Amino acid sequence: MEKTKSGIPVFKNVKEMMYNSLRLYKSNIAFTIKHKKDKKVEYENITYKNLLEDINNFGASLYSMKIRPDSRVAVMGRNRYEWIVAHVANLMGGMVSVPLDKDLQIGELEDSLIRSKATTLVFDDKYLELIKEIKERGNTFVETFICMDGTRPTEETEEVKELKKKINSISMRSLMKTEHKKEKKEYTSYKVDGKKMSVLLFTSGTTSKSKAVMLSQEGIAVNVWDMLEIEGLKSTDTNIAFLPYHHIFGSVGQLVMLSNGIKTVFTDGLRYLKDNFKEYKVSVFVGVPLLIEKLYQGILVGVKKKGKEKVFAVGKKISGALMKCKIDIRRKVFKDVLSELGGELRLIISGGAPLAKETAENIEGLGITVEQGYGLTETSPVVAAENIYKKKNGTIGVPMEHVEIKIVDQDENGIGELCVKGPSVMLGYYEDKEATDAVLKDGWFHTGDLAKIDKKGFITITGRKKDVIVLKNGKKVFPDELEFLVGKIPGVEEVFVYGKPDEEDENDLMVCVKVVYNKDAVKENYGDVDEEKLHEILWDKVKEVNKTLPKYKYIKGLTITDVPLIKTTTNKVKRNEELKLVMEQK
Repeated sequence: MEKTKSGIPVFKNVKEMMYNSLRLYKSNIAFTIKHKKDKKVEYENITYKNLLEDINNFGASLYSMKIRPDSRVAVMGRNRYEWIVAHVANLMGGMVSVPLDKDLQIGELEDSLIRSKATTLVFDDKYLELIKEIKERGNTFVETFICMDGTRPTEETEEVKELKKKINSISMRSLMKTEHKKEKKEYTSYKVDGKKMSVLLFTSGTTSKSKAVMLSQEGIAVNVWDMLEIEGLKSTDTNIAFLPYHHIFGSVGQLVMLSNGIKTVFTDGLRYLKDNFKEYKVSVFVGVPLLIEKLYQGILVGVKKKGKEKVFAVGKKISGALMKCKIDIRRKVFKDVLSELGGELRLIISGGAPLAKETAENIEGLGITVEQGYGLTETSPVVAAENIYKKKNGTIGVPMEHVEIKIVDQDENGIGELCVKGPSVMLGYYEDKEATDAVLKDGWFHTGDLAKIDKKGFITITGRKKDVIVLKNGKKVFPDELEFLVGKIPGVEEVFVYGKPDEEDENDLMVCVKVVYNKDAVKENYGDVDEEKLHEILWDKVKEVNKTLPKYKYIKGLTITDVPLIKTTTNKVKRNEELKLVMEQK
């Protein structure tokens, strides 16, 4: 197999990647699965050899049911071992994998199944009622229903058994453990075409109806080995699968782990994440900024409860000063703090949205490396990232090796639209030439994100092109910048910055902000205040923010609420809907 200069295998598709992992990491644990019964907990370790056996058996079973190359197979459910088996089996056997968001409303889920032309649906047993309703409605093309059943079928209730009977679903476990010799030979010898559509993935649709993105295995594979080159992962690492697999960052991130012989474990839920870090001695965490910020805030709460705030502050000063002399004692100084996260966490990879520079620096001050990246569904996904060789907090790092970038329509500050070219760029939007042509021009994908590049090649995202508030004098206000500043005000949970017609000049816009406050945080910081008094307090705080800004960026209007902002299932704010809402309320 061809290798890069640093010895990383050059995969042409996921099948090559998986067989390379089997060759190198045959006995390594690929997944640890927790089984709970009453108060007893058991752990099942699945090696890379076991994993490939399950994938090949499942793939051969699909072949035996006439589910063959180019068939559309949808996968829907929580992050679990069976999800990965189904998805990778699709890729290795030439089927088109269609990851679906488990949190979609039934209408959206049904629409995704219809638009993708999926004829097979592999689903989590948690969603039996939903799948039964979809089958009864009979609007999709799905003919075969395969259930990722529970680990102990003997414990199924009569209700569950009846639901499965009504759906006429097939047990995924039985397919993984059945060996079809003839079909298995066909399946394992199938030659994957890395340039064909292999994944059909729906965007989260923050501003309009979701688009179906066509991705190739070559694009995904190139992205995987680009990440292996720079992220400093080790085959001895333990990764916790938190980002949803139906999200491109979640599924490709998992492939990166599998390509490197890493063990993956699953979280019991957001509220148990810290406990799971301890339980499994997690060393690598891939997450989104909101969660990473909460992890750090949790550390501070723990320090405060133990009355060690002064010790913590002194430790940061001393270790920070020694770091300037290239003496690293951070993990020794903060051993007790790190033990609250299991003691092994050494690398956090952030994506999905910009991570505050201050947060990254604070976490790195404890001896945990933080690397921020940027990508989109349409780019398979990573475009740029910080890495073990090149880091600059507050940026998204530098372009991946096989990605070209350019900034078009730059303003006087060098800010313009970020465009991307390379093998990881999508094939296009499925059955939507107009939308494809609007963003793919001469091989360049126009991201819709605004960015600038410094002299050393580090990229900073400044906001979305559609969201920029352009004032009458031509000045531009980037909501992201103001949202970050207002978001630091105590008691503020969420922030939405927008422009509305100026009351004094209808041809101009005034910058306004909607704040979602946290009741507990408000009480802790300001006592028992009513909403009118809270508005007054927060408005004074916003005025203080204004003093740090040029006058044209001043926030001139504030509304507050305790109702969360309207978001997609991946927690991105639906800005169009929020804008419509705030305009209607005026």
